[in-house]
Amino acid sequence: MSYLRTYGPAGDPGTRLGWGLGIVSIIVMAVITLLLLGAILRRRARQGDPRALAVQRDEGGMAWLYIGVGVSAVVVVGCVIWTMFTVAAIAMPARTDLTVQVTGAQWWWSVRYQNDDPSRIFTAANEIHIPVGRPVRIELLSHDVIHSFWIPRLGGKMDVIPGQTNVTWLQADKPGVYRGQCGEYCGAQHAHMSMYVIADMPQDYLNWTRNQLQDAVAPDSMATRNGQQAFLAHCAVCHAVRGTPAGGILGPDLTHLMSRRTIAAGMLPNTPGNLAAWVADSQALKPGSQMPALALSGPDLSAVMTYLQTLR
Repeated sequence: MSYLRTYGPAGDPGTRLGWGLGIVSIIVMAVITLLLLGAILRRRARQGDPRALAVQRDEGGMAWLYIGVGVSAVVVVGCVIWTMFTVAAIAMPARTDLTVQVTGAQWWWSVRYQNDDPSRIFTAANEIHIPVGRPVRIELLSHDVIHSFWIPRLGGKMDVIPGQTNVTWLQADKPGVYRGQCGEYCGAQHAHMSMYVIADMPQDYLNWTRNQLQDAVAPDSMATRNGQQAFLAHCAVCHAVRGTPAGGILGPDLTHLMSRRTIAAGMLPNTPGNLAAWVADSQALKPGSQMPALALSGPDLSAVMTYLQTLR
């Protein structure tokens, strides 16, 4: 989550500005401290002289004020100009190669990949895959309260406000995994509303996209068929799995659940044990979340888990 070094043009100018203003502030503080110490020492050396109580024009005191105000004005104007150039540099580029619609809800992120071809639109959750070196338009919406979209190593924060669409952009110039976080307090589980941006090499991104566009694999055994039926009975009201009757929209799309690194909006690694614990009693792990405690029987939980692990 450090923002002291960034890896893309949506964040680099702001990082340079932050470092620059920090250095300027340190220099100003050092100069003022030295001048103040010099004045104190000089005053002590002249304690017997009544003129030491006031600044005398003939001693060059006013010249110091003129110089100080003049230098300060030049530095401030320079910082303002630098800030204006930075704001212009991180503005939305004229062309973006990809549009991703990110919707915040208490307490997770829905990620919808837009495309002019409706057949190539798909939805994921809590992870945003982008190709390295390409600008990506991010459209931000909210289902409930104000959230804030923040990927510190790639760009600045942008509020996510109910009833309006805010727009920002990202570009990663280095492959990797970049952690993000809701940056606006949004309720009891605000701290557990994170996300990840995965910057893939172009070919890896295309391969990932092709997989995401596929429907879920059809059950190929009695165990997975029973698991699918248990899933449809208990989970399909809220969750969608493409290629099946499950079409819920209240929770994350689970078509490729097992391809994700985490569950519960970045709270837990996506392992079979964590997933089973989440399905069995999500409220024990994330109280107040919209995922209800299902109170599944042992056989039903086992069946649902068998099916979920086929969703790759």
